[in-house]
Amino acid sequence: MFPEPLRHLTRNECLALLAGARLGRVAVSIRALPTILPVNYALLDDDVVLRTAPGSKLSAALLGAVVGFEVDDTNQDRSAGWSVLVVGHANEIRDDATLGRARGLRLEAWAPGDHDHFVMIPTEHVSGRAFGPSPAFIRTPMPSNKTPCVSR
Repeated sequence: MFPEPLRHLTRNECLALLAGARLGRVAVSIRALPTILPVNYALLDDDVVLRTAPGSKLSAALLGAVVGFEVDDTNQDRSAGWSVLVVGHANEIRDDATLGRARGLRLEAWAPGDHDHFVMIPTEHVSGRAFGPSPAFIRTPMPSNKTPCVSR
């Protein structure tokens, strides 16, 4: 079905793809049920940062929980695509230095109101796959590192 075989991406390729996108999905447990929510995000160093409202279900679900965060893309005819999954312990950013850096990210909230809480998902485990022509489809420059995406 696919013209090119599915291939595993290196950690560096995964991080480059994460850096080039802005919309992802966070998988959390809310009231013991799996919930997947679309979110705007940005990278701070190698870690995923989300902006949320105080006391929101998302904010409460993320604090200290192991979460999944996924980003993907395909070309128009779906002959090429990629997917990156991050798994890590989400925590609110509280230290002033990191909070100042997070506030400097271009990270807009979708809903109106106060969204001045920042949650970080460290890239404790990153994995990714791609299919189809590469690097033409994956427009982000790819490092030559051949090591598959693995835990830090």
